[in-house]
Amino acid sequence: MMRFNKLFLSGILFILLFTACKPTEKNEPAYFDWNNATVYFMLTDRFQNGDPSNDVNFDRTAPTKDLRRFKGGDLKGITQKIQEGYFDRLGIDVLWFSPVNEQIHGFVDEGQGDTYAYHGYWIRDWTSIEPNWGTREELKQLVDEAHKHGIRVMMDVVINHTGPVTELDPVWPSDWVRTEPQCTYQDYETTIFCTLVKNLPDVITEQTAEVDVPQALKDKWEKEGRLEKEMAELDAFFSRTGYPRTPRYYIIKWITDYIRQFGIDGFRVDTVKHTEGDVWSDLSDEARIAFEDWKKANQEALQKDQPFFMLAETYNYNAMNGKDFDFGDTLVNYFNHGFDSQINFGFKGDANKSYEALFSAYSDLLNTGALNDVTFMNYISSHDDSWPFDKERKRTYESATKLLLSPGQTQIYYGDETARPLIIEGALGDVNLRGMMNWGENPELLAHWQKLGQFRHRHPAVGAGVHQMLSESPYFFSRTYNKNNFTDKVLIGLDLPKTTVSVAVGDLFAEGTKLFDAYGQKPYTVKKGSVEVTTEKGIVLLEKAH
Repeated sequence: MMRFNKLFLSGILFILLFTACKPTEKNEPAYFDWNNATVYFMLTDRFQNGDPSNDVNFDRTAPTKDLRRFKGGDLKGITQKIQEGYFDRLGIDVLWFSPVNEQIHGFVDEGQGDTYAYHGYWIRDWTSIEPNWGTREELKQLVDEAHKHGIRVMMDVVINHTGPVTELDPVWPSDWVRTEPQCTYQDYETTIFCTLVKNLPDVITEQTAEVDVPQALKDKWEKEGRLEKEMAELDAFFSRTGYPRTPRYYIIKWITDYIRQFGIDGFRVDTVKHTEGDVWSDLSDEARIAFEDWKKANQEALQKDQPFFMLAETYNYNAMNGKDFDFGDTLVNYFNHGFDSQINFGFKGDANKSYEALFSAYSDLLNTGALNDVTFMNYISSHDDSWPFDKERKRTYESATKLLLSPGQTQIYYGDETARPLIIEGALGDVNLRGMMNWGENPELLAHWQKLGQFRHRHPAVGAGVHQMLSESPYFFSRTYNKNNFTDKVLIGLDLPKTTVSVAVGDLFAEGTKLFDAYGQKPYTVKKGSVEVTTEKGIVLLEKAH
């Protein structure tokens, strides 16, 4: 009977520990730090079709190759996945989806097949929502639902260019855009004052002479019954700011309106190196004003004490090079132009290093090195990087472990967590990277991403803390975070043998501290300055038991 009671009590103790420490689906973090953010990025059109009735607009029915036309994904589909708890279970802090603006109505021949603007980067009207993706009301519902789940929304914005010219989409006026020369990327000038590619009109952001709203936009707004409203809002904006009526400021007004109207938490800014730095400084100023205006009118706990966040897509920026981007003849520090973070194109190469080499280098950069007052965002795949890490999806578990446990921010591209193929039979070019979300596939891999993602979500120490190796073999390391009167500590072991191993914790956790392995769902206790762990999966994620 005594032995039974001991076993019974032990079982009850384990259940209590398990219940206390097992993450809930909502999984609210004790403290949010943008520098630890896990961001989920998706092409809206390829993610989830929540409303088949909006799949065809503007008679976009010309025959194209399968992946070069609109496929039906929309804002409602994203909202459905928020409500289902998909992003909660993955530990997501921030949602980023392709631009929502109305796209060109026609198609272009990209040399690899006729293509519609399914990806969202060929804008026709910054003030309208693309109907293939939904309505303003549906965007509002998406943001509201995300906020209810403790998830922020980062909007993808474009200032650099309009959409291509087609039979249905005339070129903007010559005082708004240039159509030549095409960029050669030899230096600063041939990267900025030119068109990115053929037939992608470049907005003349350096324009100093005032210009009028393009007549085609006025005619469109009048047809839609909102010309007077749009013009009155422009008058109020230019009166308040004193800015000249030049192309950059029109577009800045149009995209910061989304913050005031919907409570957008941050911007991911497209093609940053192709526009002068002061454009982004102006955008940052107006975005932060708009965010504060929104917060005054809408008291949300999620946004309290949080600044607006700006992420730069400075193509080929490498965090290991510090803050400056090198054009060959000019160095530009875009962190000085309103950005809090830049996408780290160097991660896909750095991820081939050992865990320790990768983690220690990035931690040093962010805590004592050149980037100690900013951050950067790591990724393994994206919509326009033809050479991602693990293109053939043969290192999927390693990809998750390195990405989600690396210091810095993390970007999960839709389908990374389910090994969505990045090589599609018959596909040419970037569409290989833009297949349909493969729902229901690879559940064991998804579970691995979820465990790592939820652990990272709960612990700012993972992405924003200081890394320290505790043992080389078996490999254990700690991450510690102590900022803004909040302290967080975690202990992680990787590539562990399937035997019991021990690691000395030093002063990380006091004698007798109860720990919990969030990966293997096991309790542990610090004894004689060490922790003994056993794992079948080779990984432990140890946190202080709740």
